[in-house]
Amino acid sequence: MRILVAGAGAWGTALAMGACAAPAAHHVTLWARDAAQLAEMRRSGRNARYLPDNPLPARLALSADTLAEQARAADLVIVATPMAGLRETLQQLAPWPVPVAWLCKGFERVRDGADAGGSAAFGLLGHEIAAQVAPQLAVGALSGPSFAREVAEGRPTALVAASPNAELRQALVEALHGPALRVYANDDIVGVEVGGAVKNVLAIATGLCDGLNLGLNARAALITRGLAEMTRLGLALGARADTFMGLSGLGDLVLTATGDLSRNRQVGQLLAAGHTLQQAVDSLGHVAEGVYSARTVVQRARLLGVEMPISECVVALLDGQVQARDAVAALMGRGPKGETH
Repeated sequence: MRILVAGAGAWGTALAMGACAAPAAHHVTLWARDAAQLAEMRRSGRNARYLPDNPLPARLALSADTLAEQARAADLVIVATPMAGLRETLQQLAPWPVPVAWLCKGFERVRDGADAGGSAAFGLLGHEIAAQVAPQLAVGALSGPSFAREVAEGRPTALVAASPNAELRQALVEALHGPALRVYANDDIVGVEVGGAVKNVLAIATGLCDGLNLGLNARAALITRGLAEMTRLGLALGARADTFMGLSGLGDLVLTATGDLSRNRQVGQLLAAGHTLQQAVDSLGHVAEGVYSARTVVQRARLLGVEMPISECVVALLDGQVQARDAVAALMGRGPKGETH
């Protein structure tokens, strides 16, 4: 199989390395927009910016040719851009009848000038973007609990390949399933994408909890009630409940909410320490999707009449409307209710 990974950040590079390690002798190409970055990768044999400690496989091809030229020769394209770049990338790929999956998790930021009552009034999930700009393509999402560094190191990782298209699901399994990567198929792309988006927001909340030293009891409560929020929104958008008990729901939430490599968790910790949001984001050097997805998560929940109090508090904190301890007090001060409501 000829696999093109479009985007040479940490996750794209790590996944390309994983595809090279699959039992099948795939031809894997890692495409980078930045020719200077690619030249340095060729010279050093590493992605010095994102994964400096992990040598690239000798059989991994590197390319900075136009994305269209690369896609024309591929059997499968895996988009490894941030959420902000997905729409443009899918527009470039739209003319070519090649199956496409993406790695980014989150909601697209609301576009400037969007009419509050129009179709662009809120950000979209990946499959909703694809339906707008590339409806003829077979598309899907690759998600699950996965830090790029551990995938690059060849540590055991389980992912979920989500798509309504059975052939694409199988192609993703064949492309990546190997000694260190186990890939499960799921046709519920709505649930998989909601899980991947909302867990980033909830990880900011658990980072705040840890930064304030509120204890393990509080962290467990946040994760559990956050999973309930995630599930409510997913069901309202048409997902299946069982998806949220899987890798892209509970699995990814636990990893992102507790793992020290989680950028979203780090944002919460930095806010708890008194940093401004801009200082927190700048200090990471990488995208923390929860910062950009939180407002859309809450906006879509409100439009659907879904209650998401933890996410609401995260947005208020990010917008500077409340301080860290006030956000916690607001959550704890809510009236009693049944657990299943």
